[in-house]
Amino acid sequence: MGFSITTLFGFLIFLTLSGLRLDREYQRGVIFRLGRLQGVRGPGMYWVIPVVDQKAQIDIRTKTVNIEPQETVTADSVTIRVNAVLYYRILDPAKAINKVESYDMAVYQIALTTLRNVVGQNILDDVLQNRDKINVKVQEIVDEITEPWGIVIERVEMKDVEIPPGMQRAMAKEAEAIREKRARLIKAAAEQEASIKLAEASQNISANPVALELRRLQMLTEIGAENNTTTIVMMPSDFINLAHRWSGIPNHPSNETIQPFNPEVRFVPKTPQPENP
Repeated sequence: MGFSITTLFGFLIFLTLSGLRLDREYQRGVIFRLGRLQGVRGPGMYWVIPVVDQKAQIDIRTKTVNIEPQETVTADSVTIRVNAVLYYRILDPAKAINKVESYDMAVYQIALTTLRNVVGQNILDDVLQNRDKINVKVQEIVDEITEPWGIVIERVEMKDVEIPPGMQRAMAKEAEAIREKRARLIKAAAEQEASIKLAEASQNISANPVALELRRLQMLTEIGAENNTTTIVMMPSDFINLAHRWSGIPNHPSNETIQPFNPEVRFVPKTPQPENP
């Protein structure tokens, strides 16, 4: 009698210990009793009926999926290779186990297909310049598909875009041409502004002849600042103008009058005179 009680007591202890389960903070246990879903347990320690209950353990931490490089054709018929990384997390472990056979493979395949489709709907410039919009679009589409599985897509990021070498050279030439155009426009604007300033300066100098003398003195100061042996003899402009008036030479070559070419002038042949008999 005492042996039977001891055996029964030992069996109860074994049954109790064999039914204990322990999950960490980031783990959940999906319990099936005789094949039917009973609920989600954890984290911590809990007890299930041995043999009758079965447990499927799920990790609810954020998972990282590396989408391998794949070739795709953009909307402007350029073949490129893109790869990305996807972050997702399980919100409902029961749905992740019962709604899809392998949720990790399902998420990878749907992200791969969606990335190719979204990139194919955009031109190359949008893929290179508006990656954030493409990332958000892919995230929204994949998250909508995985929502019935109890999975939320936290983020999608394109890592790299490989462009063919010929297209890279063409883009480099285009960028160089744009920069050259910008440089020429800036130079032309500078020349235009400088011409306006020079015209204003010439009007001021013509109105005040003394300003020309000050400019000459400033030029002498600039020349004298350098260590050279150049000797310059300056003569007042009044003396030069007076000498021109005495000699009758115009003050400036621009005052000379040049006769324009007359295109109506033609050579008339000379009429032969009759010889004397």
